[in-house]
Order: sequence, then C-alpha cells, then structure tokens
Amino acid sequence: MSSPLESVTTYFHAKDGNRPFLMRHAFAEDARLEMVVKTDAISFPSTASGLPELEEILVRRFAAAFENVYTFGLRPPTEADRRHFTCPWLVAMSARSDGAIRVGSGLYDWRFSSDANCLVEKLVITIDVMEILPAGELAGIMGWITALPYPWCRPAEVVQGMPHLEKLAPVERYLKDLG
Repeated sequence: MSSPLESVTTYFHAKDGNRPFLMRHAFAEDARLEMVVKTDAISFPSTASGLPELEEILVRRFAAAFENVYTFGLRPPTEADRRHFTCPWLVAMSARSDGAIRVGSGLYDWRFSSDANCLVEKLVITIDVMEILPAGELAGIMGWITALPYPWCRPAEVVQGMPHLEKLAPVERYLKDLG
C-alpha cells in the first residue's frame, strides 16, 4: 500500500469480504488493535497484537458470526493523514445464527508506518452505538446500505436514504451529530 486510503480500503475489503489474506496488504506484521465497546449489542476482545491475531479476530471470527457485512468510512483520508487518521464509520450486517441485523457507528483511529508502504501499525476501534433489528428488516436495511457508495461516503449520504425505523434513531442521531 502506498497511502492511508489504500490501507483502510483494503481493510474494509478484507473484513467485509472474509478475505484474511488482504490484511497483510494493510497491516504491519506487529500491528496492534484496541477495542473500545460502548454497547452490549456486540463484543470483541479489548486488545490484540500481531497480524495473525488481527486476521483471526477482525476477519475469520467476524465472518463466522456475521454475513452481509458492509463497512463505510465516513471521511476519507488525505495525504495530510499519512501517519495518523481518525474517521467515523458505519457498519450494517446480519448475524449468521438468527439473521438479526446490527447497524452501528463509531470511530476508527489509525496509526500508519512512516515508510512508503504506509501499513497500519495500530488501530483503535471505538463502537459508540450499535442497534439490533429483527431479521425481517434485512431487505430494507440492505437496500439502503447497498445504495451507498462503498466503502467511502459522507454521513449526510447515509442519513438521506436511511429507513425510518425507531431502532435506527440512535444511529441516525450519532451520524447527524457528525455534521
């Protein structure tokens, strides 16, 4: 990779598409992960170290639990973000076990290597809000999500086509607060 945009986009494709081999194109071998989870709607280990562990947690285990995964960065990085980049995100997915849908948002805090590869050395994922909807809402949620430009879009684009469901109100408020 040669830029934060390429590294982060590759991460989205690795995680969402269950492609652990792509992680080595985005993350340094000794990369570190920290998770800050502010909801009971999903759980993750609080830390992980090294590419094999990150592949296991962020791709393999994630794909074993969820399908129909779409993750969006809500502000793309620029060259000014070459070493450090923070951006809000949105995710929508369904649980393999019961079809329940999760829609959530939070922040990614990325730290990149200083060399030309611009690999991720550290990622802090904060999950600020995550809502669980019944499996019967899958068609409406996926219709909305798949109409968005993947994997980068603006919060206003997300909110514009968002289904009017009471369970999505916390996510909508979060996105509107981003501006």
